[in-house]
Parts: sequence; C-alpha cells; structure tokens
Amino acid sequence: MSKKQTTAANEQDYILDNAEISKFAVHDRRYVGNKETFAYLLNDISNAFNINGYKDRFIWDVVRIDFKINAFVSIFTGAWDVINDPLIGTLVDKTRTRWGKFRPYMLFFQIPLTLIGTLYWFMPYIFPNTVGTYIPKLVFYFAFSALTETAGTFTSIAKTGYMTTVTPHPNDRARLITLAELLTGYMGEDLPGIIMGVLIDLINNNVVPWKLRSAFLGMGLFTNIASCIFTFYYFIVSRERVPQSLEKPSIKQGLRAVFNNYPILLITLSDFLGGFSISTSTTNYFIDVLGSATLQTILNLPSGMIGSISYAFVKPMRDRFSSKALWVGEDLYTRFWWILLWIIGSINGNYKRRLFMCIMFGIQAFFDKWAFGIRKVVKAELYNEAMDYCEWKNGYRMEATIGVAKDLILKIQTILRGSIQNLMLSQIGYIQGKTIGTQKDSTKWWLFAMCTGIPQITGILAVIPKFLYPLTKEKREKMYNELLERRHETYSEITANNTKPE
Repeated sequence: MSKKQTTAANEQDYILDNAEISKFAVHDRRYVGNKETFAYLLNDISNAFNINGYKDRFIWDVVRIDFKINAFVSIFTGAWDVINDPLIGTLVDKTRTRWGKFRPYMLFFQIPLTLIGTLYWFMPYIFPNTVGTYIPKLVFYFAFSALTETAGTFTSIAKTGYMTTVTPHPNDRARLITLAELLTGYMGEDLPGIIMGVLIDLINNNVVPWKLRSAFLGMGLFTNIASCIFTFYYFIVSRERVPQSLEKPSIKQGLRAVFNNYPILLITLSDFLGGFSISTSTTNYFIDVLGSATLQTILNLPSGMIGSISYAFVKPMRDRFSSKALWVGEDLYTRFWWILLWIIGSINGNYKRRLFMCIMFGIQAFFDKWAFGIRKVVKAELYNEAMDYCEWKNGYRMEATIGVAKDLILKIQTILRGSIQNLMLSQIGYIQGKTIGTQKDSTKWWLFAMCTGIPQITGILAVIPKFLYPLTKEKREKMYNELLERRHETYSEITANNTKPE
C-alpha cells in the first residue's frame, strides 16, 4: 500500500449514489459489522474493567502516601501532562500510515503501558511497612506517575480520536454507544469493582485472614491484563472509516480548528465551570461513615434495571428533542435529586443512620437512573459531533489537537482541584489508616456532603454554556449531508493518488 494512503475505509463505505447522500441524515446504514461491534463492546469494557474506584484507599491505607505529598505529586505530574499534551497531540494529528492515524499508537503502546502499570500494585511489597514520608517510596511513586502519565497520554489521545472515526454515520455511532453503555455492565464491566468492595469489607471486618495489599495486587494485575487483551483485540479487528485529508494540517490550522469549533468550546466551558465543584467519592462515605463498601453495590442493584430500560428512550428522545435540550434537561434533573438527598441526610444527623440512608440512596438512584441512558449517550455523541463540526467548518479533521486543547484547561483545573481535595481531607480532620467508622462526626458529615449536594451546588454554573449549544436539528442534518458528499470526494481523491505510478 502506498505511503500516500490515509485512514480511509474500503470503497464500498464511500461509493454512494446521490439519492443516498441526500437522505444521509435519516438513513440508518450500518458500517460496523457484528464482529467489530462485539470487539467495540470488549474495548468499552476495558475502559472500566479496573479497580480505580478504590485507588484512593490503596494510596491512603496500603501504600500510605502522605496527603500533602500526594498533592504535590499530583501538581507535578499534572504540570508535565500539560506540557507534553500539545506536543503529542500535534504528532498524532500529523500521522498518516497504512494502519491509520490512531491505531499505531494503540497497537504499540498498549502492551508496554500494561507492563509498566503492574508495578503500581507492587508498591506495598517493594516498600513494606514504611511511613507516608519515606523518601525512596516517594521517589518511586513520583517517577512512576510521570512515566505512566506520558505513555497514557499517547493511548488516551489516540483512543479518543479513534472512536470518532470508526463510522461516518452519527446514527451508527449512536448505536454503538448505546449498545456499549447498555450491555457492558452485564458483560462484566462492573465486576472488578464489586469484587474489590466485597474483599475490602471482608478484610476490614476480619472475616478472611488476608491483607489488603494482597487483594489489591491480585485484582490490579488481573484487571490490567484483561483490559489490555480486550483493547488489543479491538484495535486489530476494527478500522478507521472517516478519511483524513491528504495534506497534513499545520500547527496554525490546528489552532484555528480549536478556536472556531463552537460546539467544543461550549462543551469545554461547561466542563470547566463544572470542574469548580468540590467533591469526594461516595465510596469513601460508604466505607468511613456507613461502614461498608458493598452496601453501595447492593443499593445500585434495584435501579440497575431502570438504567437499562432508560436506553429505550434514547432514540425517540433524540428524534423529538435537540441535543441541547437533552443536555440541559438531564443536567438539571440529576442535580435536583442529589441536592434533595443532601438536604434530607443533613437533617437531624440522618447521614449517620445506615438503614435510613440506604433507603434514601436507593430512592435517589431509582429516579436518577431514568436519565441514565440520555446522560451516557448524548454527552458522548455531542463530542463526536464536535469533531465532525471541525471537518465541516475547516475541511480537515484535528481530533487529537482539539481533544488536547479541550483537556488542557480542564487538566490544569483538575491538578489544582485534586491537590485541594487532598488538602481538604486533611482539613476536615480525616485521619489516614484509621479503623472504619471511627472518624469524627464532623468529618463524616463533610464526607457525606462532598459526595452529594456540595458538588452539585459548586458546579451549577456548568449548565449555562449548554443553553448556547449551536447545532440545532436542522443545522446538524445539513452538516452531515454535506460531510457525506465531501468524504465521497475525498475518498475518490485518495483512490486516484494511490493508483498513480510511483
């Protein structure tokens, strides 16, 4: 194959007659077959097939990195992330290979990143019984964080961009997103977190004679390897179907694509304003206040079926309402139920009453899950639309550069927020390694408030940019009609260049 080739699909993906082109916006053509769809589901599982929900507990209770030092490490690795992201994004956007634009980075970084990642779970064995300020342990943690962040940037940028190119049709893309969000939970996506929660409860209550470090090591290694296999399989059997421009875009063109992409600017602004929310994980509340991580899993079981049913509403809701209306409505609906839960739990110390709060969390989950499908599918599809908007507006795609620019501000904010949250845990009186259920009452209330109402109130400004989203249903249909025509022409140009004698 010629070096001039780009990530175009085969000829049948783009050779369409004029009638089909004119009906593109309402035509439900499937580009991704059953085998690739199954691989897509496995890849989606890999994104959440981990025990990252308990990483804080691992660092606090097992590795025992001091809060203040952990805040400093977060600032450094975050700053390094901000520096290398634009360089990596530019490199990815200029990539043109016979394997595609994004696939090489996934195929050649996934296995090394997995091998390096296994060292994370060995830290308690490499530095056993050491204090939170032990220098060799801190140096290792510091270096490990910087290395994995760099390698992870390549894979995350490539993976995010790749998802926007697997199919040129928005309905086919929405189908994949819906299937992934609906089915992957049943296929085992949540299983590692459930098992880890049970193990933590059994060990903390001395039901089994194991150590936390052994449980984290076993589950960490298993999930790392399984996720690598799932992702690797997907990138072998799948391909990029949205063609890239023959000319590699310049840095100047990349900057222009960022600043004239109004959808992505509004999505970024919304995320940025929402990033001012002050929060901590509900996992910490269930462990340190209600005394069991497994309770959270049990409470989510009854509402799980409702979450599945909610996906049936996605297509009719998308047909009837604009993306903007769904985006705004879901936001306000979700915030209402979390704030109500916070108010009820704060009355007369209800947040400490296990049975009562289990019922309240169950009710909140019941109502919240009716918007689950909309929340998952619409937000993902809005980002994909923004990538297509760039191509429509400028004539070329800049998935990596735009993705980096979107994340850059948010990462700076996340660095500060993560560090502040580490320091806040210290300020509210949280004591690392303390027996579950024995934190002070004031500390317990803050853990409750910071996972329910406070994040919703402090992040409420995020809803304002959503009212300004520019792609109406009519404008969106026009965009995709014109894009299909352009991609048809681009593929013809690519084919002509590839058949020219060298």
